[in-house]
Amino acid sequence: MTTTIRISVRPLVEYVYRSGSIRPGFRTNASMQEGTRIHQRVQKAYTEEDLKEIVLEAELQHGDLTYVIEGRCDGLIRLEGQLTVDEIKSTAGNLDELDGGLDVHWAQAKMYAYMYAAQHDEPRMQVQLTYVHSVTGEERRFRRMAERQELEQFVAEVIAGYAPYAEMIAAYEAERDVSVRELPFPFRKYREGQRKLAGAVYKTIREGQGLMAKAPTGIGKTMSVLFPAVKAIGEGEASRLFYLTARTTTRVAAEEAFARMQAEGLNMHVISLTAKDKICFKDEEACDTGQCGMCEGYYDRINGAVLDMLGNETLMTRPVIEQYARKHRVCPFEFSLDAAYAVDAVICDYNYIFDPRISLKRMLEEQKRKTVLLVDEAHNLVDRGRMMFSAELEKAVFLDVKREFQTLGSHVPAAKAIVDYTGAIDKYLITLRKNGGEEGKIIQQEAPEELIERLEPFIMVAEQCLVEGGSGSAEMDQLLLDAYFTAQNFVRIAKLYDERFITYAECVRSEVRVKLFCLDPSQQLRQTVKGFRSTIHFSATLSPLRYYRDMLGAEEEDYTLQIPSPFNREQLDVRLMPLSVRYKDRERSKRPIAEMLQQLVSEWPRSNLLVFFPSYPYMREIYQAYTQLPGASDADTVMQEQGMNEQEREQFLAAFQPHPERTRLVFAVMGGVFSEGVDLPGDRLNGVIVVGAGLPQIGLENNVLKDYFDKSGRNGFNYAYVFPGMNKVLQAGGRLIRTEEDKGVLVLVDDRFTQEPYRSLLPEEWLDYKRI
Repeated sequence: MTTTIRISVRPLVEYVYRSGSIRPGFRTNASMQEGTRIHQRVQKAYTEEDLKEIVLEAELQHGDLTYVIEGRCDGLIRLEGQLTVDEIKSTAGNLDELDGGLDVHWAQAKMYAYMYAAQHDEPRMQVQLTYVHSVTGEERRFRRMAERQELEQFVAEVIAGYAPYAEMIAAYEAERDVSVRELPFPFRKYREGQRKLAGAVYKTIREGQGLMAKAPTGIGKTMSVLFPAVKAIGEGEASRLFYLTARTTTRVAAEEAFARMQAEGLNMHVISLTAKDKICFKDEEACDTGQCGMCEGYYDRINGAVLDMLGNETLMTRPVIEQYARKHRVCPFEFSLDAAYAVDAVICDYNYIFDPRISLKRMLEEQKRKTVLLVDEAHNLVDRGRMMFSAELEKAVFLDVKREFQTLGSHVPAAKAIVDYTGAIDKYLITLRKNGGEEGKIIQQEAPEELIERLEPFIMVAEQCLVEGGSGSAEMDQLLLDAYFTAQNFVRIAKLYDERFITYAECVRSEVRVKLFCLDPSQQLRQTVKGFRSTIHFSATLSPLRYYRDMLGAEEEDYTLQIPSPFNREQLDVRLMPLSVRYKDRERSKRPIAEMLQQLVSEWPRSNLLVFFPSYPYMREIYQAYTQLPGASDADTVMQEQGMNEQEREQFLAAFQPHPERTRLVFAVMGGVFSEGVDLPGDRLNGVIVVGAGLPQIGLENNVLKDYFDKSGRNGFNYAYVFPGMNKVLQAGGRLIRTEEDKGVLVLVDDRFTQEPYRSLLPEEWLDYKRI
């Protein structure tokens, strides 16, 4: 049986030609919107007989594999009577340095020429590269004539260059599919509710729908969604999956789930992506393309590095990636991204799919249609989505660039233009500050069009300067780069601006901050996932479900699943202390809470108790009140510090060991890194105390949100304050019971828990509480 490999032209030629073909500093199509605009401008000059965006396909045999190559040609035009493939590229680089065009671009154009010639039996084709400067609009064209036989030979060479990788992947996929079919559920039995969730996930993927699943903490949600998704890949219902997380702790849970399945025989390529600032070897090499040995010559070594890792590894975690990056001397971050396009499962942050600044843009529509998104702790995506689809800028960023570039002479051609454009931006922001009134705040429904018009030319000239070598000063170039990315993101988000956004400005002394604030991210989230096979949102705290369906952009036909807690009520001793902890009452609440904590310490000797507070200041006040009580030294008290790094967080959690010599009373903040995604089973955690309903602080943005939802017919206070706050409460309390054997005490401190809507948002198993 012949195996068929389907691949698009661009990734095919980029794989074969990236060695030595992509020149540092000469970047094409840096902006998707800019590239599209330039393509359309060039195509507008075509005649009525000329064709554009032509879909082409060709089938070739090489060895035991059949290759089906597909692609979309920019233009098919007649030049002096000769049929010509036109490949359009936009760039901010110096057109004089093109030297006849890049090999990778010629390869792309010649592939299209061959595909058309083969389909229409053309004896020869002309190929043309059209380069357009994104700043000046200047055009440069290069042409070559190619006989049919020459094109056939060229395509055969491209396929031969790609074949080692394709043959390895084809053999691997056959082994993978067998391993998936034979893979048993990797635990002795399903927990209660786990089989139902797994079945719903598989059904959703098979039908190409979406699912919003609320499943209690401790049933094994990670395995419940990964196991059926893996099965779906092995049975051809999907080709790859993304496990999307908001936190490092949940990424580790996904890695452990894959490791367990691999111990049961699964053979599947899985990679974990780590943020650039964490995985970069900057302590060993200067992180700069001109200095870093891992970056210089990257494209000469990357294919060998990817083949080596894929040929020898299945679960590619950060240590594995770093190992092969050092072996082949490639940038570990870029290496992990290149490898991610070749694997079956990617474990990564939400950003890689949802954030328009960061997302994996090389994923083609055909790949997306076969890709499943598993969104872990999906409640986090509401605020993260709001943040990803918002943008802001500060006056100081552009003023600093203006001042620095004023010191440069004519030896930096772009310096004067940069000074002029940043000066225009600065002038606009000064005017805005003058109009801010006594409060120094401006809120408007419309996008700031005048500011956007001033940012666009700055973006183009800044990119031109950076591509052509910069200012000659690393510090100045970094200032320019920061301003460039700030402006680019602001303009990008402005293109999404509609009635779900507002613009606000805050002026403090000489500083001005302008923000395009996404009030409701649901439309953008819905559009982002639209092209994918299936999206599974899951969390223990999607409560109320109607709110999360609304805010996460669920389609009307998407499924909803709620699984009750499988644990016995006897496992959880729930207590309620109906004490007001509102800001005005906090001073008189400190001693009663401290005394209650002292009582718990005496009740639970040699235990681990974790107390969550709504803010750092309030936590510190209660901590101080507790340590001043007589007998406070009976417990070891620990307090979460602000800005803890990854190693400090790991040490903080590692200290939760069963049966300590004395009870450990740990103070932490609700909504922080320790209140969700943390697994402390058994006697590593014996009690959780949640102080307050977790409501966000009253402020400009939350009040604007409240007004927006009120005007749209929804309960603004609930949407802006109650639902997000109570989610923090549910997450914090969910740290306690993680397995069928766990037991512990849960104390809720706030009189609002006895009132609506707070009471109805509590899990059913928490409602059987004792008042204290």
